[in-house]
Amino acid sequence: MAQITAALVKQLREMTDSPMMECKKALVEAEGDLEKAVDVLRKMGVAKAVKRAGRDTNEGTIAAYISEDGRTGALLELTCETDFVGTNPKFCGFAADLAKVVAENDPADVDALKACAMGESTVDAELTEMIHVIGENMKVNRFKRVSVVSGALSSYVHLGGKLADIVTFGFTKPETASNEEFKTFAHDVAMQVAAAAPVAARREDVPADVVEHEKSIYMAQAADSGKPEAIQERIATGKLEKFYKDNVLTEQEFIKDGSVTVNELAAKVSKACDDTIEVLAFDRFAFGEQE
Repeated sequence: MAQITAALVKQLREMTDSPMMECKKALVEAEGDLEKAVDVLRKMGVAKAVKRAGRDTNEGTIAAYISEDGRTGALLELTCETDFVGTNPKFCGFAADLAKVVAENDPADVDALKACAMGESTVDAELTEMIHVIGENMKVNRFKRVSVVSGALSSYVHLGGKLADIVTFGFTKPETASNEEFKTFAHDVAMQVAAAAPVAARREDVPADVVEHEKSIYMAQAADSGKPEAIQERIATGKLEKFYKDNVLTEQEFIKDGSVTVNELAAKVSKACDDTIEVLAFDRFAFGEQE
């Protein structure tokens, strides 16, 4: 058996672009035979996976997962190299499985997610295997875990996985989660989040800097009118109200019936369910967007 020297490990690394520790393990298994060590790495999938690690991943999908009890969920963006793979059922199914791991484990970041158990292996090992099997570089770009104590979640995936969201609803009675009227309402609101892209679920959740920015524009527009300052203030306030109605989910006109707002519809569904249903928040991922 040839001695496993640092130089031999370095040579194998340069040949395969594989991690140092994996190269050392492969050389030990191959008893120092360089060519056999390359085969060992190829069988492990490490060499091929790592060689692809530098490739751009501009395509992919967004998966949404919600637990059976409706109280825990996750969104996850998984990227790949081509649109062909990005719509591949195996790839999309893997993204959904990863979203489930996020919901069940609540990892702090991508590295923590990779260390999570997945079946009898780890997410990192399964991702490496998927790269090897499909033949493209893949990356977990981002994820968000969502949970609610008294209420339920609803998700909507649009454009073949290029857009997805999860909406958080609050209520008091556990049976409301299985009420058909609530489920229809929840699905429709999740669809509205995808289509209308609101900035926040409730007025109080609109970021202060966004409100100040909008108000400064409206004040400048009002100042150009030449009207008295008191009237300028009312003009700006009126425009800000319209901004809220257009951009706050609960104040928007319901996408399927413009005669009611989402809040007004929530009140109707609450009455039908004999409960108090509130739209509390939402998380929305559009593929490739910068956070």
